[in-house]
Amino acid sequence: MNYQSIINRDVKSHPVEAGVRTRLLRPTYILLACTALVLTAMLWGMNPEPAEATRHVSLSLDVPVPAASPAEVVTPGTPDNNHIDPIKDLNKLASPAAGANGSEGDWHKVTVKSGDSLAGIFSRLGIPPRQLHDLLEQGGAAGNLKRIYPGQTLRLMTSDDTGLIKLSYQIDKLSILEISRDGKDYDISTTHLTPEHRKISTSGVIDSSLFVAAHKAGLSDNLTMKLAGIFAWDVDFALDIRKGDQFTVLYEEQYLDGENIGRGDILAAEFVNHGKRYRAIRYTDAGGKTDYYSLDGKSMRKTFLRTPVEFSRISSRFSLGRKHPILNRIRAHKGVDYAASHGTPIKATGNGKIVHRGKKGGYGNTIVIQHGSTYSTLYAHMSKYRKGLKTGSKVKQGQTIGYIGSSGLATGPHLHYEFRVNGAHRDPLKVKLPGADPLNKEYMDDFHAKAESLMAQIELIRDIQLASNN
Repeated sequence: MNYQSIINRDVKSHPVEAGVRTRLLRPTYILLACTALVLTAMLWGMNPEPAEATRHVSLSLDVPVPAASPAEVVTPGTPDNNHIDPIKDLNKLASPAAGANGSEGDWHKVTVKSGDSLAGIFSRLGIPPRQLHDLLEQGGAAGNLKRIYPGQTLRLMTSDDTGLIKLSYQIDKLSILEISRDGKDYDISTTHLTPEHRKISTSGVIDSSLFVAAHKAGLSDNLTMKLAGIFAWDVDFALDIRKGDQFTVLYEEQYLDGENIGRGDILAAEFVNHGKRYRAIRYTDAGGKTDYYSLDGKSMRKTFLRTPVEFSRISSRFSLGRKHPILNRIRAHKGVDYAASHGTPIKATGNGKIVHRGKKGGYGNTIVIQHGSTYSTLYAHMSKYRKGLKTGSKVKQGQTIGYIGSSGLATGPHLHYEFRVNGAHRDPLKVKLPGADPLNKEYMDDFHAKAESLMAQIELIRDIQLASNN
């Protein structure tokens, strides 16, 4: 539409009225224009470049912040005076914290890379070396920071003015270290997460080996080793295992927020060897001591392990009339030979002190351990000793003391193991081993109640397995 012609027509038709309206409206237009300019200036000062700010927020929330190298350090950007940094604003809202001067800091997420060190991470984030030194000097839980590994994550809040403000470090799946700094003072605490425990039961029959049968039953190698460890004082897994032997296990699996974070402990187990039934219950008394006990409250542990080498085979037994394979004459064999591959670990069968470490004639590299005043054990033909052990060193039951070899008079890699009582040789496979302390009588009622429930579950799964096999 031609608005100019209409305006012109109106003016020409009503010259007097138009002139009057023009004079009356001109001040009103000027006033409205000035008001609009003032409002625009006020709004501009309150929120400069609104369209650009809105666009910046949208992009920052949708696009992940790029990581830095060598550790993946995610650091909020530093906005200029005319832009909003929404990541920083969100961090402030989610985790408000102030440094010593009252200024708020920024959170940084760091994923530890190979070759990383805490000093390097602190340096990249601009944290003064003195603060790292003061932190590690706190000792206690802060010592966990000395052992960081690739793949672990640290979250640190820092500011340009104060350096480190807070630190959060997940030690493992169930433990989180929390640190807050105020000047030279550090508030250090460890949060322990409680996983959900689920009971799992399984059973198996040995056809060729324990490991094969356990794998078919769904047991991990770690749980299989734990199972063997529970009965290691009563069953020689190198010699005694027979086809048809059976096992039943009740164990725990741990879950955190619905995620399986690994298997826990064996709660109860049964092992049938040569028709003889062995049963074990895991029990923790009021004093916090945890051990495995037979149904009558006796500890499954003995003062000595039955064998010093796991899952090996016996190549020569205890004999007073054996013909020596190298000397080719009758010579008493006052121990047991365990054949295994070169370098297989050798374990001390009991707590004690090393009274000999070195070469010993035809025994080659040998260690002799004294266990109190009555018992001693000998380990010969080693390829090498474990580092750090010497004559006079104290060792614990199950501790690796050396590795299988063929030093001395030996035809191949094996361990020659002797067991002595008051200096006299005894057959390691037949000698009666002294037991550990039984369960305290004050806990027996509680133990029997828990054992009855656990064994009922063991018997149920075993009967189901037998019925399935039949």
